[in-house]
Amino acid sequence: MSSQRVLHDHFFREAKRNGYRSRAAYKLTEIDDKRSILRKKDFVLDLGAAPGSWLQVASKRVGPRGKIIGVDLKEIDNLQLDNVTTIQEDVTELSLETFENEMFDVVLSDMAPSTTGNRTIDHHGSVRLCHTALDIAATLLKPKGNLVMKVLEGGAYKELLERCETCFSVAKGFKPKASRAISTEMFVVCTGRKEDMTKPMDIAPPRPSSGW
Repeated sequence: MSSQRVLHDHFFREAKRNGYRSRAAYKLTEIDDKRSILRKKDFVLDLGAAPGSWLQVASKRVGPRGKIIGVDLKEIDNLQLDNVTTIQEDVTELSLETFENEMFDVVLSDMAPSTTGNRTIDHHGSVRLCHTALDIAATLLKPKGNLVMKVLEGGAYKELLERCETCFSVAKGFKPKASRAISTEMFVVCTGRKEDMTKPMDIAPPRPSSGW
């Protein structure tokens, strides 16, 4: 058995042992351990929150005086956490009015496109979702707030990172150990939202020449 498969199985077993809904919990845990994204009392928005493992991690990290809202097209059921609320909704329908004009300290996005098996198409789909997360952050994230979002690596990644760098004090890519080595999945970690963060997206991400 390969060392990567052993590592994959380790995180899978640890998730089950610790009551997490998926091993993705360890991706956010490592990101937060390295970059200090989440703080006590934070108000957090989790986009693409199903099945809820990031909600579980965030709940512990922000503490009982923090609050997390998870949004997904799928229902997130039986998640009994006092500081977590879930909404079954298309994230593009969110607005300040949705949250009674209260802005967030942190926006998380584990959103991913429905995969096709074509890496180019899947990459561009994930980049488009990241630009959507950035547009949402431009409206709902407080100045100096933080954003973490998942992306599949590919040709449009550089342009995405450049947009992040114009919107945040620091924006860097990060691949947690819980992500499989063969996967193109990584995370863009952005800290310190700038006051003049652009909204909406100024330039649409490039599309693949076929199959879009």
